[in-house]
Amino acid sequence: MNRGKISFGKIGLSLGVAKPTDEPAVGTTSDSGEDHITSTHSGFGSFGKNQPEKNDKDDKDEMSFTMGFSGFGKKARDFDVDKLVEETRKSALDRNRENIEKMKLQSELDLSAGDDCKSVNVPASEKSALSSQSLTHSESDKEEDFIGPLPPPSIDFSTPVEESDDESDSEENQLPVTHELVLEHGTKAVSGLAVDPSGTRLVSGGLDYDVRYWDFQGMDQSKEAFRSFCPADGYPVNVVEYSCTGDKVLVVAGSSQAKVYDRDGIELFECVRGDMYLHDMAKTKGHIAGLTCGTWHPKDKEEFLTSARDGTCRLWHTSRPECQKSVIKARASNGLKTVPTTCAFSRDGLLVACACDDGSIQMWDHRKNFVNVTINIKSAHTRGSDTSGLTFAYDNKGFATRGGDDTLKLWDIRNTKQEVHTAQELFNRFGMTNCVFSPSDQILVTGTSLNKGESSGKLLMYNRNTWDIVRELEVGPSHIIRIIWHPRLNQFMLGCGDGKIRLLYEPKISHNGAILVAGKHKKRSKQAEVVVSQQIITPHALPMFREERHKSTRKLEERDRKDPVKSRQPDLPVGKAGSGGRVSAGGSTLSSYIIRNMGLRNKVREEGDPREALLKYAKAAEENPYWVTPAYARNQPKTIFQEQQDGKIKEDQTEEPVPKKIKSE
Repeated sequence: MNRGKISFGKIGLSLGVAKPTDEPAVGTTSDSGEDHITSTHSGFGSFGKNQPEKNDKDDKDEMSFTMGFSGFGKKARDFDVDKLVEETRKSALDRNRENIEKMKLQSELDLSAGDDCKSVNVPASEKSALSSQSLTHSESDKEEDFIGPLPPPSIDFSTPVEESDDESDSEENQLPVTHELVLEHGTKAVSGLAVDPSGTRLVSGGLDYDVRYWDFQGMDQSKEAFRSFCPADGYPVNVVEYSCTGDKVLVVAGSSQAKVYDRDGIELFECVRGDMYLHDMAKTKGHIAGLTCGTWHPKDKEEFLTSARDGTCRLWHTSRPECQKSVIKARASNGLKTVPTTCAFSRDGLLVACACDDGSIQMWDHRKNFVNVTINIKSAHTRGSDTSGLTFAYDNKGFATRGGDDTLKLWDIRNTKQEVHTAQELFNRFGMTNCVFSPSDQILVTGTSLNKGESSGKLLMYNRNTWDIVRELEVGPSHIIRIIWHPRLNQFMLGCGDGKIRLLYEPKISHNGAILVAGKHKKRSKQAEVVVSQQIITPHALPMFREERHKSTRKLEERDRKDPVKSRQPDLPVGKAGSGGRVSAGGSTLSSYIIRNMGLRNKVREEGDPREALLKYAKAAEENPYWVTPAYARNQPKTIFQEQQDGKIKEDQTEEPVPKKIKSE
């Protein structure tokens, strides 16, 4: 057997069965005088000096006689280790030579191109490494003991490398802002916007008091909402938000009572309203003033938080909408009540945060009682301004606030003495403008409102680490109020001031959502084609030839509706002349008509003394008494009138009575 050569043979089994061949048994000597050993253990080959080789036919015959089948497969290959090592060494040397030649050619092209061709700057350490490797390669060609390929050249990624224009363009293309889809919510600003965690449905609310449900999978190019309703008539919608599981929707309007709906827009319950005559807000069962914000717990699908202008934030549980779970009182630095304008949970749900109108940001630990404040930033924003947005980063180490003082601030929750970054002059007109973090947690996005002289709102994206503006995008001729960057769809949902919802996406990196709607065609309305056959009505035809008429009561009901008796139609107003025994009112009421006619008939003309005008009816009344005289016939049979003296009444009777004070004197 040659050195470095291993032979793997067939598996031989000795079962003590007589063999037709003349092969020697185990431990015997062949005719040629050489030892022959047959291994009976699986996994080992046959070893021996000058072992005679058998053809494949003999092996198959022996195997078929012993085991009942010809063999286990093809014959094993013979491997030469020294030959394999030599081949590997040669291929490695050839590969290294090709790499060196390519690098030399590239350097020559760079030198010839000059400044017109941009190339990657290779540091001096890499050049020295490459030169030393080329020397080793040249020396290794002469050596014969070299075994194995050369290691690849080491590259230091910490050294700055100039980015080409293509690389910068690719980074900008990672933002889903190349395509736009517009949904019509209404005519007024969209103040609330929410997408469920799966990204299949969208809910919007606006200053027109309406809430609309949108389904991406069931929507076509008509882009119509499948449900619309008014949660609180006369109150704008401030916030709409899906629960962490997407089975419930919280609607916070300007009233004092929040409502919870299911995925299809059916109302589940309404929170109770508190007693406004109680001074202690902890004793009331609910809010007593208008709501400002609301949000769901990020981990618990049955708990949500609301804030109102009564100076409290309240935790609710869906099983008990008739009373809140906990009451949190926001206090200013002087200890007085302050109004929370927005509220939020941390990503892990352990912190409850709110921003107040005194410019402070207050946070409480959810695991403890809500008496002492865990984090209190007193002068986070300008005092008297409404902080419209408060959101936490996905890593739960930072949070951002969008202030009514036209600022955007980034904070580190581990050190809240001072903000990390601040962006100024971001005009904000609405108390619902928010800010969001990107799914990668590296970009912070917010929107601006239209100021005087501006024609469109802007979508600003800041790098969280360097605070550089990654992208500034003008979106539509209106304000940008609500922003959603959905992590699963990788799309922007923008609620604008013109009543439109703008969806921004990139077909290559976005998924479903607006792409499903943009790829569908408008459904054609199916018109029922009914051919009505003409019927020839012959009243005297035989019954067998008469056609059956439709048994519809619609025409009969229309005919009865025209009948004033069957439909109980009220009497129509008559004209000036009157008809049917009814007297016209002459354009006025009946009472005025009667009074007017009675005044004309019974008008008494005052002629001379009114006493004489009355006494001329005395004789007729005495002869034919009808009204007054029969009533006094028994107790006053004779009429008594005042006597006259020369046509004048006595003066002493006409004198005024003396006052009591004068009589007493």
